[in-house]
Amino acid sequence: MKHLALQLQNYRLTTAEILYHLPDHPDILQTFIWQEYDLLPNFPELHKFLNFWAHNIEGRMHSVTVSHVNLIKPSEFKYTPYSLSLH
Repeated sequence: MKHLALQLQNYRLTTAEILYHLPDHPDILQTFIWQEYDLLPNFPELHKFLNFWAHNIEGRMHSVTVSHVNLIKPSEFKYTPYSLSLH
């Protein structure tokens, strides 16, 4: 129910792929996937997480790729040209 309430407040499922340098091997990149409901276009939840990462996690970020999806959208309804009767 919490997720539906967030969606009704314009939050959308947001996914961020974070590439970061391993602390012990800085030439090697590792991937971390973050997913949460967030507000577009400013992404306050993502910025809060990235700020936490920058101050508390040793792996230096290389890049962040963000995608989002509108989960609440009109349903698709297609008419079929067939009729069927059941006895």
